[in-house]
Amino acid sequence: MAPKFSNFMQFYGYDLLLGSIAAFYVFMAPYTKVEESFNIQAMHDILYHRHHIEKYDHLEFPGVVPRTFMGALPVSVLAFPFALVTTLLQLPKIYSLYAVRLVLGCIILSTFRFFRIQIRKKFGSQVEAFFVILTAIQFHMLFYCTRPLPNILAFGLVNLAYGFWFNGSFYAALKCLIFATVIFRCDILLLISPLGLELLLSRSISFWKALKSCIITALLCVGLTMIVDSVMWRKLLWPELEVFWFNSVLNRSSEWGSHPFHWYFTSALPRSLLAAYPLFMLGILLDRRVLVYIFPVLSFILLYSKLPHKELRFIIGSLPIFNLSAAIAASRIYNNRKKSFWKYLNIAMLGSFLISLGCTILMFMASYENYPSGYALTALHNVGHLRNNSNELWVHIDTFSAINGISRFCENYDPWRYSKEEGIPLGEFQNRNFTYLLSEYSDISGYKCLFSTKGFSRAHLHAGFPPISLVKEPKVYIHGNVKNKEIIHRSWPDC
Repeated sequence: MAPKFSNFMQFYGYDLLLGSIAAFYVFMAPYTKVEESFNIQAMHDILYHRHHIEKYDHLEFPGVVPRTFMGALPVSVLAFPFALVTTLLQLPKIYSLYAVRLVLGCIILSTFRFFRIQIRKKFGSQVEAFFVILTAIQFHMLFYCTRPLPNILAFGLVNLAYGFWFNGSFYAALKCLIFATVIFRCDILLLISPLGLELLLSRSISFWKALKSCIITALLCVGLTMIVDSVMWRKLLWPELEVFWFNSVLNRSSEWGSHPFHWYFTSALPRSLLAAYPLFMLGILLDRRVLVYIFPVLSFILLYSKLPHKELRFIIGSLPIFNLSAAIAASRIYNNRKKSFWKYLNIAMLGSFLISLGCTILMFMASYENYPSGYALTALHNVGHLRNNSNELWVHIDTFSAINGISRFCENYDPWRYSKEEGIPLGEFQNRNFTYLLSEYSDISGYKCLFSTKGFSRAHLHAGFPPISLVKEPKVYIHGNVKNKEIIHRSWPDC
């Protein structure tokens, strides 16, 4: 048994480590936010409404731009057995939310494994080990890899492209990136361009063969997404083309905020890479082979920086390459640790690893508190049943609550009913017959505030240990209808 277990750990030990961390994030912070809304609602509807498309959430709440079902479909198919068991056992639908997120995480980490194996073949097992360590002590990649964002769906294909790039299958790499661009994230075009240019200049590919391969792949992908999404949206549609038009041509994405040109380099990358940020720059100096891989990714970020609206998740596909460069530097420092100068570098590196781990724990704690409405609805389900009322329990979820932790997976079966009707004036609620309200407002006429849930507000620096504390404030208020005597006479925590 021991040799078999040793062989198993040798082949899959790194996957178990990274997968365990990702699964921990899922179970500790299962709820989702507005950026994940389309895909998570689509997965719910595929699992629970199946062919009854008229019941799907996206037809009632289409969002600013349409999104593709090409990611939600395969994840839902793989998660279907788990959802079926939860339905048969009449378990809360939150268990299916765990299932779809874990399935997505397995898919993404499988593509990450493919890339990691190519790193081992090209740079050795020690570089691979540091690559895994750096990934494990960072927060964002493993936290996001189970979240159904278009960026994460594209990230899986980017990992495959990196793997094919490293093993010399250049046309396969380009096809993966074309697939990701056409179906999930049109901005991957900014990665294809510098990578394709580098491959052409190094004579790794033929221009005409690459052009033919990319055009055929693009046409097939356009056909596939149009067939699937035209059926699901009930109109002729290529979703990512509309996203491209909205974000890039009309530049409407800036309505959601803007950052200066340098933001990715001075904020996003330092937060996401942590100790790997200075190490990746050192890696470029220590191993000239790295520059070939860094150039397209740096060019991608530079090109992306011209768009005013910036978010870390937009460039998450660049992190593995930066981690590779950092791992090469870490391996070189470790190998020379007995030499006088390198000894101090090694101590500094180990110290930076500990600081990175501390920052990751802090970021996780903040993110854990960042889904207040998910916790609020769960708490309401636990205490909101009424003994003297056999009628349906109607819960109205306002826009703030809907985008900060609640999805259809959070809804319970009878007698609970839910409304996400938008645009209701606060004074109008007293004329409605809702049993409970989830709202960002603490005072609503006709309703009594029963309790509230807190969410992350800011980090506070102070003297002592730890030097940083998280400040939480009430974010979501749960109200009960004053016309219901049982609600009024019951003891509640108050607001």
